[in-house]
Amino acid sequence: MTAPAEPKASHSQTLSRGIRTLEILADAAAPLTIADLAARLGVHRSIAYRILRTLEDHSLVMRDDSGRVQPAPGLAALARGVQRDLQSAALPELTALANELEMSAFVAVWDHHDCITLVTIEPRHGHAAVIQRPGSRHPFSQGAPGIAIQSSHTPQEWERLAPHQEYRPAAAAARELGYATSHDEVINGVSSVAAPLRVPGQLPAAVAVVYATATRQIDAETLGRRLADAASAIERSLGG
Repeated sequence: MTAPAEPKASHSQTLSRGIRTLEILADAAAPLTIADLAARLGVHRSIAYRILRTLEDHSLVMRDDSGRVQPAPGLAALARGVQRDLQSAALPELTALANELEMSAFVAVWDHHDCITLVTIEPRHGHAAVIQRPGSRHPFSQGAPGIAIQSSHTPQEWERLAPHQEYRPAAAAARELGYATSHDEVINGVSSVAAPLRVPGQLPAAVAVVYATATRQIDAETLGRRLADAASAIERSLGG
């Protein structure tokens, strides 16, 4: 794996490496050895070890009995503060969606070139539900959440918000419908439906569900309108 480019001189290299460490561990499918982590950071093991010791002191990472490194509960405490009002307002609606539809329901927010899952609810009895983990990210140019987020803006507004990031034709269509759909864009065999969330002072966002394309026969219009209703309820909770 190619080591990431070194941060610019005006930035804190140590801080950048610490944040990158947390990103690597969050994306890893399993705990990593210090050697693995050092290789992914592109640094000597001694540097990786010092970074880990600092993060351990703040309960952001921990090591298991074999010495492998993984995220620690301190990260969850930090995550609760991210757009706390939006998370609180969304939880009742997401819970209702997940259990009613037997699908994972979540709020995704815009992060420049990515969509990041802010909060998610799994259905109580949906054993075959597609799992959408909080903190997971995918390219903004793929999937219904990104389309829905764009659709809450005109092309001119989007150009000011995200210069040179393409305004997709699907976003223009979603702007008319009030919801967006996607199939096999982020994960092969997985579909998504999303509706935009318009809340002043919050990051551009969308409420969405995901499901396995082959196992569900979905009326996209009915599902899209249900999500649009949920988005409106969240907006009203936040005074939108």
